[in-house]
Amino acid sequence: MSVLQQIIDRRLSGKNKSIGNRERFLRRYREQIGEAVKRAVSGRGIRDLERGEDVILPKRDVSEPVFGHGMGGNREYVHPGNREYVKGDRIERPQGGGGGSGGSQASDSGEGEDDFVFRLTKEEFMRVFFEDLALPHLIRTQLAEVPEWKSHRAGFVTDGMPSNLHVVRSMRGALSRRIALGGAPRRELRELEEHLLKLKRNPRADDALVQREIKETELLIEEMKKRAKHVPFIDPIDLRYRNRVRVPVPSAKAVMFCLMDVSGSMDEARKDMSKRFFMLLYLFLTRHYEKIELVFIRHHTQATEVTEDEFFHTTETGGTVVSSALKLMHEIVRARYPSNEWNIYGAQASDGDNWHQDSGQCRKMLSEQILPLVRYYAYVQVAEAEQNLWEEYTQLVDDHPNFAMRKVSDATEIYPVFRDLFKKEGATT
Repeated sequence: MSVLQQIIDRRLSGKNKSIGNRERFLRRYREQIGEAVKRAVSGRGIRDLERGEDVILPKRDVSEPVFGHGMGGNREYVHPGNREYVKGDRIERPQGGGGGSGGSQASDSGEGEDDFVFRLTKEEFMRVFFEDLALPHLIRTQLAEVPEWKSHRAGFVTDGMPSNLHVVRSMRGALSRRIALGGAPRRELRELEEHLLKLKRNPRADDALVQREIKETELLIEEMKKRAKHVPFIDPIDLRYRNRVRVPVPSAKAVMFCLMDVSGSMDEARKDMSKRFFMLLYLFLTRHYEKIELVFIRHHTQATEVTEDEFFHTTETGGTVVSSALKLMHEIVRARYPSNEWNIYGAQASDGDNWHQDSGQCRKMLSEQILPLVRYYAYVQVAEAEQNLWEEYTQLVDDHPNFAMRKVSDATEIYPVFRDLFKKEGATT
């Protein structure tokens, strides 16, 4: 009779059986892939930041040492088409060297090796892209209105789901029960067996009375053995199930304020660099933190809270009063985000060209009103020349460890500066 067997593949990799090898490759050549991703980012536009990438690794970086067996002995080979050499001739090495490490330069002699091209998926690219980044000084605050729950072990119970059955603890209980229930009968059985042995060794074992007592003892021993077999190997009362309880845990609620200068001094190149920075920040936060809110503020002479789409695409412009954005941020924090309940962060991008009398006011507002409330505040100047706002902000660096400022003069500098501002504590850029 044939038996039909159905095999179900429950491996996480599904049909892609090479995923294990792929993960090992990514771990082994993590540094080379990271450098390739950094080179790829510098030439991308805002809308292309989140796609995959073909990374090229030099063949020498991915080569592995191998062991081989030498041929040994004297061997003769027949090379078809030979018109130049006869037996005993020595063949010189090819002149001219290799054909180039990248395989892109032609050569009339020698050998070359192509570089190794590896395709990173979108998820793999973004994982390498934001590796070793984190919001600085993020801490757990209080219980949220809808608290997060975490499951904890809470011993064992006598009923539950079959998937939670603890086999070892159940078998231990069954063994203890069998020992407890069978202890007295086994002891009595041993005593009867010893008594039977004495009766059989009795010199008067052939007497009728002794024979009758021997038979009665044998029947009693047989009965006790039958009763011992009725003790179940495992009983429902022996079963033990893992018990887990849910307990509320503090929720790390965080909000990021994005302040972007859209005044007349911000030309298209500077606005593009600002948008690149905030797009990196947006992707990083939305991909790594589930419970985070973003507040977008655009400003020229007046500041306005806008939507995500308006923040990145609106073309409104005007003069420059940076303090209007800081004032609006402070008002929103006071109204909606108490600092004892929220981790508050701020990121500001500007060319630093501000109304002269306003720059001192900006420094004062940051120092007295905003920096005492936030975990971290980053300022990025998208211009090389040091403007009056940069000079005022420089006075805050030494006294406020939660404040950082950097310059960006070219689009290729956005990613390194972003990683420097948001790298994890102890991580190297």
